[in-house]
Amino acid sequence: MVKRIGLIVPSSNVTVETEMPRLLSRVEGVDFSFHASRMRMHAVTPEEIRAMNAQRERCVLEIGDAGVDAVLYACLVAIMATGTGEHRNVELAVAEQLATGGSSTKVLSSAGCLVSTLEDMGARRVALVMPYMKPLAEKVVEYIEAEGITVADWRALEVADNSDVGCIPGERVMDAARSLDLEGVDVVVISACVQMPSLDLVDAAEKELGVPVISAATAGAYKILRSLDIPVDIPNAGSLLRIDAPVPAS
Repeated sequence: MVKRIGLIVPSSNVTVETEMPRLLSRVEGVDFSFHASRMRMHAVTPEEIRAMNAQRERCVLEIGDAGVDAVLYACLVAIMATGTGEHRNVELAVAEQLATGGSSTKVLSSAGCLVSTLEDMGARRVALVMPYMKPLAEKVVEYIEAEGITVADWRALEVADNSDVGCIPGERVMDAARSLDLEGVDVVVISACVQMPSLDLVDAAEKELGVPVISAATAGAYKILRSLDIPVDIPNAGSLLRIDAPVPAS
């Protein structure tokens, strides 16, 4: 079985096109191909985010031409900074645009995948590590809390240049995660950003911190598999992906 995955990404993003293939290549019995369209964005600022989002329709047309089975709008903060619940609007708009060409492609967004995955895990209190400047990080916190999930603690690494976000050392991310107050926390999101590298950290962080750990990338992979009715069983990427259904957080 071959499944085609479309990715709509910021032009400066290099991580999601690395981590998503690494994750999904571990799925037995399914071959995945990946097809990306890019939106110009360099600095993670409200102005550049607005300009980037304005390019969405062109990218959807390009991805639609590839006949993909699922498409992921892969810029979490671009949606969360726009307004609460915006992932529903974006996913619906993309699905409607694709449907005009007769496509039944499954439509996902990194923002929607993260929220929905936390809901599937039964998470009520979470902690976050993000690369964003604090004003944008606060927008992410507000967005998640508007979905009924309490953000108990969070860290913003305050890296404005999106290219630099893709080069943040894993140890810096881990240091931020270790500094979180995890009292009563159900899930740690070690990277609430598809550009900040985290795949190699998830499994080890889960063992060290003693709570379930996910990232925007692992949540995206989980939801892609769910949308395509493919069993979830990916090793070495945290407990979310080790079994077919996530165990609700205690």
